[in-house]
Amino acid sequence: MQKAKILLVDDRPENLLALEAILSALDQTLVRAASGEEALKALLTDDFAVILLDVQMPGMDGFETAAHIKRRERTRDIPIIFLTAINHGPHHTFRGYAAGAVDYISKPFDPWVLRAKVSVFVDLYVKNCQLKEQAALLRLQLEAGGEQQALGGALLGELSARLAAVEEQAEALGKQLDGAEDAAVAATAAHLERKLAGLRRALDAMRPGSA
Repeated sequence: MQKAKILLVDDRPENLLALEAILSALDQTLVRAASGEEALKALLTDDFAVILLDVQMPGMDGFETAAHIKRRERTRDIPIIFLTAINHGPHHTFRGYAAGAVDYISKPFDPWVLRAKVSVFVDLYVKNCQLKEQAALLRLQLEAGGEQQALGGALLGELSARLAAVEEQAEALGKQLDGAEDAAVAATAAHLERKLAGLRRALDAMRPGSA
């Protein structure tokens, strides 16, 4: 399967280089953006598993960039992790969560922790893509009818198993964010709840006898 893409947004080249060094072990595609405008352009054409977004940038800052991302239908569900070199207290942190971030990390941060959190979102993204591919195949098989029904039932079982794996990943994410602010946990839970609920509805709709 194609590698997941991770969008790194920071106006400082040295910060982008450091992020690439930390995340290279994940063996995914890392895409640079030196400004909020560049990030929005990249999001027009590519799908991303997660966005690492610097707060303090000249021109369009991280909060404004996140607001644009969340307003777009195509990108509003992409997880955003804010990175900041300053900490103005709970109000500043809450503003990050209010802008749609699933986490808010102050620099300097623990490279292992950042890599672990990004890895969870990448795993979720990959499993979601696999589920969509399996669902498309199942739909084709069910439309064929007749002798394909048995295969369709087997694929339904496979989809259920994959969805269960995603639910396990969601539980793992909850553990990763166990020490985060309540707002972060709530934002992450809401994001995953929408994803999993949508997948569950799609799966139920393909079961025999469903409307």
